[in-house]
Amino acid sequence: MKRVAIVTGGTRGLGKAISIALHEQGYRVAAVYHSNADSAQAFREATAIDIYQWDVSDPEACQAGIAQVQGELGQVDILVNNAGVTSDAVLHKMTVQQWSNVIQTNLGSMFNMCHGVISGMRERAFGRIVNISSVNAQKGQFGQANYAAAKAGILGFTKSLALESAHKNITVNAVAPGYCDTDMVAKVPKETLQAIIAGIPVGRLGKPEDIARMVAFLVHEDAGFITGATFSINGGQHME
Repeated sequence: MKRVAIVTGGTRGLGKAISIALHEQGYRVAAVYHSNADSAQAFREATAIDIYQWDVSDPEACQAGIAQVQGELGQVDILVNNAGVTSDAVLHKMTVQQWSNVIQTNLGSMFNMCHGVISGMRERAFGRIVNISSVNAQKGQFGQANYAAAKAGILGFTKSLALESAHKNITVNAVAPGYCDTDMVAKVPKETLQAIIAGIPVGRLGKPEDIARMVAFLVHEDAGFITGATFSINGGQHME
């Protein structure tokens, strides 16, 4: 039986590439989206990948959504936490709502989604969890205290859950992408984007497929000795 994978934010940008990569590797993929129904439906029609709609910042919605996926597709063995939002502002001008929305969507969703699948993974003694962080978690970014804090929190969450889960054959890893050619990055002003690319040693933005290939590797059964790690895929922009 095919293993079932949930990919949050799975119909656009990095998530779209990840969903397609896992689908092509033979997994049964549930691509989760929140608001853009037209884009999600177009994705479904183009790929034949199952789509589900819920808000990953809402614990009850996650519980209900995961239950629906498991009822329709089977038990979830793979979870890719990719959903994320930005709401940029320098801190002295940032509102409580901007802070809370980004923290709850980007970091709170880690708890909501992992909490919903971890017990089943422990019972079956198998699981693969990949959490998508960011280069800005590692180096910071002007005007993104909320986003950088949430994405940095993912790294600590990943290591802690990895320690708790390793003896149950569950791996938990993080991928920290650099700037990639997605809709989110396309919103960056042209001059700023040119400066960003100039600071990337390989001389280009990442492609969503660059990230998807790493995720596909980490969720494979052969990757069972890799856990609690952060993989920086940023074209050399930031080296740790």
